Parts: sequence; structure tokens; C-alpha cells
Amino acid sequence: MFCDQCGTSLVAGQPRCGRCGKEILGPIDARYLRQNRVQEHIRLLGILWMALSAFNVVGGSVLIVIANTLFGPMGHNSAGSMWLRPFLTFIGVLVLAKGGAGFLAGWGLLQRQQWGRVLALVVGFISLFNIPIGTALGIYTLWVLLPSQSDEEYRALATAA
Repeated sequence: MFCDQCGTSLVAGQPRCGRCGKEILGPIDARYLRQNRVQEHIRLLGILWMALSAFNVVGGSVLIVIANTLFGPMGHNSAGSMWLRPFLTFIGVLVLAKGGAGFLAGWGLLQRQQWGRVLALVVGFISLFNIPIGTALGIYTLWVLLPSQSDEEYRALATAA
């Protein structure tokens, strides 16, 4: 907690600000002095996963539509289109699955579900290969959720919710 007059950091139980002398009206609770890393970043991480997943779902859907219209029965009937249509459809389905998993991970993080952390770590690792935005979000996810103390902090948040 900080003094609302001068901005100096305050210690729990301190009756006056050490710098400006302003009287502290309410008791300072020690749990508000320092939030843990997971608590500070979990909401933003969940929102970012849901936003990136929306882009993945749109991209996967567009890829499937393009594969089935350009290389479908009405499109070009060349030797290349015989293998290109199933290949692009498969890639589109994988992108859709990644988008769905990312959306579930974001929702799980926002709802403080026990499985949300694990799913976010898995999707974050997979997303490292999606340069540049997926890589940045994957690194951010691993930075917030991977350390061992993050597991304890997330479990405490999940049981409190």
C-alpha cells in the first residue's frame, strides 16, 4: 500500500507516513501490500487467450472455406488439387482445434478452474511456434504459470473462487 498524499510505500501497522507525516486512517492489511504474480496477470492472460483464439477460429474457418471452394468439386480439377484440398482442410481443422483449446484455456483461467492452468500451459507451449503473436503470448503464459510457486498461487486462487 502507498500513501495517497506523497506515494511512499507503507508498512503494515504504520500509524503515519514516514515521508510526509500523513496519518493513516485505516489498518493496513499485509496481504494488500504484495500481490502474487499469478493474481496480477491471470485476468489479462485469460482475455488474451480468448482474443487470440477468436483470430485462430476465424483463420481456420477461412482456410477450410478456401480449400473447399477453390479446390473443391466446382474448382480446378488438376492433379495438385486432389491432395491440396484435403491438406488445407486438415490444417484448417488443426487451427480450429487450437483456437478452441485456447478459448477453453482463457475461460478456465478467468473462472479460476484447476484444469485451466494446465491447459493454458499446453496451449502456450504449442503457441510458441506461431510467430510473432503466438510466440509472445506463449512466453507470457509460461512466465506467469510455469514456475513451481505459480502452481501454489494458482491453487490458492482456485480454491478461494
